[in-house]
Amino acid sequence: MAMARFVMRELVGLAIASAAVVAGAVVVATAQPLAAGIGRAPTPDEVAALDISVAPDGTGLPRGHGSPREGELLYRSTCAPCHGARGEGRAEFPALAGGVGSLASAQPVLTVGSYWPYATTVWDYIHRAMPYDSPGALTSDEVYAVTAYILRLNGLVAETDVLTETTLPRVVMPNRDGFIADPRPDVR
Repeated sequence: MAMARFVMRELVGLAIASAAVVAGAVVVATAQPLAAGIGRAPTPDEVAALDISVAPDGTGLPRGHGSPREGELLYRSTCAPCHGARGEGRAEFPALAGGVGSLASAQPVLTVGSYWPYATTVWDYIHRAMPYDSPGALTSDEVYAVTAYILRLNGLVAETDVLTETTLPRVVMPNRDGFIADPRPDVR
């Protein structure tokens, strides 16, 4: 359990640092002229589409919906080439399913079902970073559907469930209580 807490602290730090870098890049990209004459500044709509923060309680989730059935088709074409047909992972691409009960072992398997504390974080990560070759390309409905399918692979939602901005935060992840809250008074 100590290992899982250490890893979580490191991942949270990395996530915060990554968010700061992305926020800084957006500010620089919108404030700087294109010195090299290549590329273009993002439009305000492009910045707004990616300028969201999703909290564990679902604050910040956009409207949308998706079911595991809808997500399966999209997962097979978009996600399976890297993460495997059943979320087992491939080469350097991590497994998304399995590993439940392994966190206290000498070989913990960190997957969505075994490690991630909030289903809203899964949605946010897919929205921002996937698919690998074109991050941010999925619509909100497609992200809800893929999230639903991955949660289904982990046995966390039923095949007939529909995830929305209201229902997604209600999904209780198995490792929700496996993390240490930041006790500093200046951190929300």
